[in-house]
Amino acid sequence: MSRVSDLTDAYAAELDLPWRAGLSGGERVWMLVYPPDFERSMRAALPRLELATGEAGHGWHEIDITDKLGRWLAGHRYAEAFFEDPSDLTAAIIDQFESDLVSEVRERLTAASSNDVAVLVGIGSIFPFLRASGVIKAIDEEVDGRLLVLFPGLHDPDTHSFRLLDARDGFNYRARVIDPQKDTT
Repeated sequence: MSRVSDLTDAYAAELDLPWRAGLSGGERVWMLVYPPDFERSMRAALPRLELATGEAGHGWHEIDITDKLGRWLAGHRYAEAFFEDPSDLTAAIIDQFESDLVSEVRERLTAASSNDVAVLVGIGSIFPFLRASGVIKAIDEEVDGRLLVLFPGLHDPDTHSFRLLDARDGFNYRARVIDPQKDTT
């Protein structure tokens, strides 16, 4: 069986478990961690993940942020300057993008009910401009059902830390890791 199929099966098994009420935002986040070179394969598996979600009796809300930075920059009044000299992209401008991104994702999360899975696709596209941990922590309290984050990177089970695209120091987070090697019973 392929690694993508194993991940899809592990996700389906996770869906079969009862959903506890009263969890914090961080505890309602599921991280589907896979090697960065599996990104296209995981995107191709999205219909299978959606099907498994529906078969388990849950709704599906896909939030794809892959092209958000490019679209945001292209619409910025100083877009030409950024493209001519990327050093003009200051921390303040990136902070504004993060604020806009978080607001948009929070708004999209409000459409999902407590019985729905909202899936965040494209988290790798914000690297190296934003930290995945900052974005996830900024939106997790808006999650009513579950937030599935497709996470191209690494998870260290000993420290429960995550490394987006195998770069930077990892961040420790309370999310549930969906792992085909882990017993979900």
